[in-house]
Amino acid sequence: METCQELMTAAPVCCVGTDKVYSVAQMMQNEDIGAVPVVDGHTTKILVGIVTDRDLAVRVVGASRDATSTPVSEVMTQTLHVCHPDDDISTALETMGKYQLRRIPVVDANHQVMGIISQADIALRLHDSGKVGEWVGEISQPDGVSVN
Repeated sequence: METCQELMTAAPVCCVGTDKVYSVAQMMQNEDIGAVPVVDGHTTKILVGIVTDRDLAVRVVGASRDATSTPVSEVMTQTLHVCHPDDDISTALETMGKYQLRRIPVVDANHQVMGIISQADIALRLHDSGKVGEWVGEISQPDGVSVN
């Protein structure tokens, strides 16, 4: 089996908590991505949260918040599930399935962002198409629903 480092997208774009939601949404649009890791600083890159397109839709648009003045720290997901570069990819996939995650940050021992693994990374890079379908199905299930 492969390691997380082999499957991850290395050096993903990141933002800091003081960045405004609008600029992060623009970043997502320009990079064609659905999640941006939130770090403590652009040089240290210690993971403190993650902001997803769903966070923006629900916590900004759905709550009628101003995207140009709302800082990312107020709408980011703070409960983090991560994997490490040397972890077997099955560890990341189990975590993604258990917590219904479509993306999982890859961090080093100091919690510094090294990469991110998305469903697309799994589908494009994992070579067992039967397993890919099973894992993507598990990740996509609503809470409490198992894939048989």
